Amino acid sequence: MRVPPRTETLPATRLTPQGWARGERIVPAETPIAISFNGIGYAVMMATPDDLEDFAFGFALSERLIERAEQIVEVEILAAEAGLLLQIELAPERRDLVFERVRHRIGESSCGLCGIENLEQALRPLPRLAAPPQVSTAAIFAALEALREHQPVNIQTGAVHAAALIDASGRPIAVREDVGRHNAFDKLIGCCLREKIDMPSGFALLTSRCSYELIEKAVLAGIRLLVTVSAPTSLAVERALQAGLTLVALARPDAMLAMSDPYGLFGDGKG
Repeated sequence: MRVPPRTETLPATRLTPQGWARGERIVPAETPIAISFNGIGYAVMMATPDDLEDFAFGFALSERLIERAEQIVEVEILAAEAGLLLQIELAPERRDLVFERVRHRIGESSCGLCGIENLEQALRPLPRLAAPPQVSTAAIFAALEALREHQPVNIQTGAVHAAALIDASGRPIAVREDVGRHNAFDKLIGCCLREKIDMPSGFALLTSRCSYELIEKAVLAGIRLLVTVSAPTSLAVERALQAGLTLVALARPDAMLAMSDPYGLFGDGKG
């Protein structure tokens, strides 16, 4: 099956104080991806249509449907008239988890999660992480500088997020891009699962703001240090502290903020 291209070239009119001129602009592709597990429709995500097998593995882990790569038996990508179908077959012992998650999702509405049961599902307990690897601020600054050259779609479009796994020296090990910040992180996690890359030995760098969902994805993947280029929400910081995740936010070329530092990697551990 031919997967749609990850970028498109569209007509655009450039406007300036001096006038206008017709031209073109490369934009990232955004495609509906219908995800099913063992034949059960689960979610429809808007995503950049590349690295979809990585996405399948990372999404399944983030949804707590798998714990390791071997629990996915097969991933099939099919074309449909309105988008793509991502069909994921889980090992038999994981199938009941799909039914349980789907049952909870039935109560969801367009205004959010409804009911005590769904609130508990939204903020399920997280495992407690061990201390992060010894990473210097110099390594984080080096990673910020190096990341751009690993973002080919963003260089073309300026409109997609990146998620990168970085080693302790600041060198990018794996990078994935997507129009959605959650999708980019799921793709990175899935890539590391499939290629058996040791996520806890490095740190994750995300080119986005930090919501609580990204904290949970990091913790479930075993990532112990998360760096984001924009600000976190209050719930994101709270969840990071609960799980023992070291969180650095607003990472810019000249400064950054340690928002959660439970093991004192960057200070006294009170962050």
